[in-house]
Amino acid sequence: MINTKIRYGLRTLIEIALSDNPNGIYQKDIAFSQKISNKYLDSIISSLKVKGLIANVGGKRSGYVLIMPKEKITLYDIYTAFEPISVVPCITNPELCEKASNCKARKYWMNFKKDYEKMLTSRTLIQIIEEEAYETFN
Repeated sequence: MINTKIRYGLRTLIEIALSDNPNGIYQKDIAFSQKISNKYLDSIISSLKVKGLIANVGGKRSGYVLIMPKEKITLYDIYTAFEPISVVPCITNPELCEKASNCKARKYWMNFKKDYEKMLTSRTLIQIIEEEAYETFN
């Protein structure tokens, strides 16, 4: 299951990407339009900033803008702003499982993780925005 921070992170980035204000969009406006508490949005904004996806236009108390073009931001970028891709724990931490060295399912899970990452990197923020706009008008 995709956690709430990842889902809200995507919604936050869509809000920022759709803002045509050169001074960015304020956190309080994102919170209001997305119905996310300002306090919860703090941690989402923080993670997106640390990942290098957004920044304040003019320092503290200013609006947010995308740092990367929306054509370059992928779902993988958004997902990993909040947590690493982890399908099963023994793939990233083989020492957690005594059978890791001779597990018959390990290769499957490694390939599953690669396929999942490939799917996440194949979708960009602009594609998501354009799909939503297309669905809305058709």
